[in-house]
This record gives sequence, C-alpha cells and structure tokens, in this order.
Amino acid sequence: MFDNISKFLAEQFSVDLASWLLGEPITLTELSPSELSLEPIRADALILLQSDEVVLHCEFQTDPDPTMPFRMADYRLRVYRRFPQKRMVQVVVYLRATGSELVQQTTFELDNLRHEFQVVRLWEQPTEVFLQRPGLLPYAALSRTTDRVGVLRQVAQEIELMTDRNRRSNLAAATGILAGLVLDKDTIGRLLRRELMRESVIYQELRQEAREEARRELMRESMIYQELRQEAREEAREEAKQSEVNLLLRLLARHLGQVVPLTIETQVRSLDLAQLESLGERLLDFTSLTDLETWLATELRSR
Repeated sequence: MFDNISKFLAEQFSVDLASWLLGEPITLTELSPSELSLEPIRADALILLQSDEVVLHCEFQTDPDPTMPFRMADYRLRVYRRFPQKRMVQVVVYLRATGSELVQQTTFELDNLRHEFQVVRLWEQPTEVFLQRPGLLPYAALSRTTDRVGVLRQVAQEIELMTDRNRRSNLAAATGILAGLVLDKDTIGRLLRRELMRESVIYQELRQEAREEARRELMRESMIYQELRQEAREEAREEAKQSEVNLLLRLLARHLGQVVPLTIETQVRSLDLAQLESLGERLLDFTSLTDLETWLATELRSR
C-alpha cells in the first residue's frame, strides 16, 4: 500500500520529487521496466522516471530489505544497457524508523564489482524539506521531529489552502495513509478531513482493491466450503460402502458356515456399490466358497 502511494506521488508530482532527490526541478516522465529488456525484480516497489539527461530510480521501503543492494546494482546495469548516455541517480527511501543495519547499506560488492547508491532515512531528514513542495507534504510527518501531531496539523493546513480540490483530496489521502506509520487513526482523522480523503483517487483505488480482495476471500471461502462438502460426501459414501461390505462378509460367513478367506475378502472390498448390491442379491444362491469365487471372478473381469 505504501509503495503504491509513493508511486502515485512520484507520477503526479515528479518535479517535486526531482527537486528533493536530484536537487533540480526538472520534469520527469515514467520509464516502464519493460523498456529495460528484462522483467523487473519487484515492479510493485519500483519507481523509474527519466528526462533527456537523467534517469531517477527510487524505491520507497517501509521495512529493511536485504536484497536492496543487489537490486540497485541490477537496475543500474539494465539502465546502462538501454541508455548508456544518461546519468542515473538511485535512491532508497526508508519510511519507518528502525535500528536495522540494513538501512545503512549504500553499496553492492561482488568480487571486483562495486556499486554505490544513495539512501534516505526519512526519520533523519529535516521537516522543512517536505513543507516546501506539495508533492512532498505527505512525508512530513515521517521526518525528524518531536511533534508529529503538530507537523501533521501544519500539513493539513497547507492542504486546505489549495484551490484544486482533486489535488487537495489526493494529498490528504496520501498524507493520512503515510501518517498511519507513526500516528494513530483517531489523531489522523481529527486533523485531516475524512470526507476530503474519500474523494481522492487514492481512496477510491484502495476501496476498490478492498472490495476485490473481499470478493476473492468470499470465493476462496466458497471454494473451500464446496471442497469440504465434497470431501464429506465422499467420506460418507466410503463409510456407507464399508458398512455394507462388513455386513455382507458376516452374512457370507454365516451362510457358508466358514470365515471368508482374506484373499476373497480383499476382492469383495474392491467391488463398487452396484456390485455390492448385486452380491447381496445373489448371496443366498451360493452353496460354497467356489460359487462365491466364480461370481467374483466374473464381476471383476467385467469392469
């Protein structure tokens, strides 16, 4: 979810993202991973933007990822293969504070290969940076501050001043979702207007995803129910068959005056329900085990 929010912000406010991560307000367009010849490692977390001179590769991560250094090196080589003339800037942005050493990693090394990339830990960044541009406002509450509630209140005020209602609703929704990493929902709901967030594209997409997931869950439950029901039916049929077999074996033993040998018992147990019913009808006609064996041989050949 947080990856999708960051991808949305990067697409809608690419100039703001470039100002922050590249240090210059240039317009960037989306670069599809499919243009890099190979399948993406993780397209859901990947943000690739480009101009005529530079490619920005950005990954927003909620939690540490031990594969990140390799992913950075891999994409650097992919982009070089496709755009050898372009400069490339790679940044991993970690959203949630952690003491893991993984968020300190800025290099990938393999034998004589060494690749470096940038890392931004939001909880170490000054809040002022994110209050200067609209597209960065949703990250302000995750920055270095001792008063996250106060920062969120300031962000909410900045959003309320915007004249474009779509922009206001989308930024409010993005802010509310990201703030959920550090603040409780009641605080967020008190500072950001819920009705405004509900109008956003982000909210509608998340709502649709939730509906689809609910439908899939219902389908899974339905499928599981049907499978369990089928299993129960088969178990009931098997139990009924075994009961009928046991009854026939007792009747055969009493009628013939001897215990049915194991080899013949095994053949009887292999019969289907229709054959067992037929055996029950013929049982009194047998005068010896030989009659039973002859009947069984005929039935088993007829399968």
